[in-house]
Amino acid sequence: MNTPKKPIRSFLFVPGNKADWIEKSITSKADALILDLEDSVPHPQKVEARGIVKSKLAWLAEKKQRTWVRINRTPHLYDFEDVLAVVSPHTEGIVISKPCGPEDMHTIHSMLAEAETRAGLEVGHTSVLPLLETARALQFAYEIAMHSRVDFIVGATAKNADVARALDTIWSPEGRESNYFKSRVVMAAKAAGKKPIGGVWQQIKDLDGLREATKLDRQLGFSGELALHPSNVALINESYTPSPEQVAYYEGMVAALDKAVGEGRASCVYDGEHIDIAHVKTAKEILALARSFNA
Repeated sequence: MNTPKKPIRSFLFVPGNKADWIEKSITSKADALILDLEDSVPHPQKVEARGIVKSKLAWLAEKKQRTWVRINRTPHLYDFEDVLAVVSPHTEGIVISKPCGPEDMHTIHSMLAEAETRAGLEVGHTSVLPLLETARALQFAYEIAMHSRVDFIVGATAKNADVARALDTIWSPEGRESNYFKSRVVMAAKAAGKKPIGGVWQQIKDLDGLREATKLDRQLGFSGELALHPSNVALINESYTPSPEQVAYYEGMVAALDKAVGEGRASCVYDGEHIDIAHVKTAKEILALARSFNA
């Protein structure tokens, strides 16, 4: 298993054929960019986009921007030319669409290992972010999450998109139709010691809807979201960052139990609620998460 990386609240997609958009995207304050060589790039511009993305990786690293690249898939493999172009010291990971199951993780691992060796990198340098967009991938979410290259897995849906088509669901703002598979992805990720990523909100101008959608995903246990537009990033980051009020509440909880322990007790009443060691363990994890985003 990889050493856990700093949490990511927001992954922002940026079309790989838009050099100026890539440069502007760092102002969005997204925790990570996904430079896209796949669906957002017209087929005649795929080769050009690959070159643009490759040329921007070192510059983004200089700007301290965490960067991932979504590669294309050929009829039998992931696109090896994409892999060779983007594997570098500056690329944190690649994003793969529509894996059918854990066997695809073994395939992309071998392709990355070859590219890493050619680039003089340690094998395993490049993480993989799988987008679970097929019914079979969702069924094998845990097995996919267990792969050593995986730090995050995505259980996202959007109106009329791949997951909805795969499962024949009908989209609703409340998200009832996606709760089961999203919870399945969260549980698989947690069981494997990885982070689950949700989203994706395609009604990008509807910020009230986005706020409610991120709230629901956060309640389900997700750690972050995919974003389609820079204007959505700040709200997503806010949704996945403990608020000052929450920080104060949990600091008070820790202090209250510390006082109780000093008096020979393992529990106490705090803010009208019974708390014990289990509650404070949760509080300390939330406080550590808040500190990680300020580091």
